[in-house]
Amino acid sequence: MKKPLIGVTGRRFRLSLLHAADPRYGDRCVDTALADFATRIAAVGGLPVQLSFDAEAEAACDWLSGVVISGGQDVHPACWGGDTSVVGDLDPRANPSVHDVDRDAYEIALVRAALERGIPVLGVCRGLQVLNVALGGTLIPDLPAGTVSHLSAETAPSDGATDHVVTFADGSLAWDLFGEQMTTNSWHHQAVDRCGSGLVVTGRTSDGVVEAVELPGSPVLGVQWHPEWMVSADPALTWLVQAASTHLAERSHIEIERCTP
Repeated sequence: MKKPLIGVTGRRFRLSLLHAADPRYGDRCVDTALADFATRIAAVGGLPVQLSFDAEAEAACDWLSGVVISGGQDVHPACWGGDTSVVGDLDPRANPSVHDVDRDAYEIALVRAALERGIPVLGVCRGLQVLNVALGGTLIPDLPAGTVSHLSAETAPSDGATDHVVTFADGSLAWDLFGEQMTTNSWHHQAVDRCGSGLVVTGRTSDGVVEAVELPGSPVLGVQWHPEWMVSADPALTWLVQAASTHLAERSHIEIERCTP
């Protein structure tokens, strides 16, 4: 059987930001997706591919069997009704940590196209927030300091600090994957506020911050931590590849039936 094709989103920035890049090409852009995703997806039987913003969302989903919406910069508040006055006029091609409206638009379109086709989706950190926004949800723009540290100073990879324990809802997909509780890494300062249409919260830290969401009845999972940067085994990417394999098998069966006289 064919391996499921898993699309992974990423960033776009100028080559001049890379150390030792040839200055003759410095104004050209490079598309990047974290190699940790590719390595771990391949290790559990998936075929990872990087998705450029130019890989039109609906057309890409004609080929993909699974999607990872990866981490990165904040989602622009215009996408979810937030305060746009706090956004500076900075170029994401020159600074890949600032808002990127092109990335926002692409990933929101990709989520919606994948959901329409029943393609499994894993949202990671920012990706969870994109998933929520794509379904009409809102975000907390900046988490206040509290009893749990969400914007860690730890270097990746990391299994996280002892204060960052996520508790999962009994009977949820997250419970099945991670158990009742799991200590995770954490590098975020925004979080889900109001859930988008159909999304349910299935994991929180002790301070109430949303750490996992699901779309019941659909192969959709959002996690606020980084499974690709956990030192210990994290089953999130294994789940995605298995769900993508099931989707691929079902789609192949339908295509065979259509071609059978």
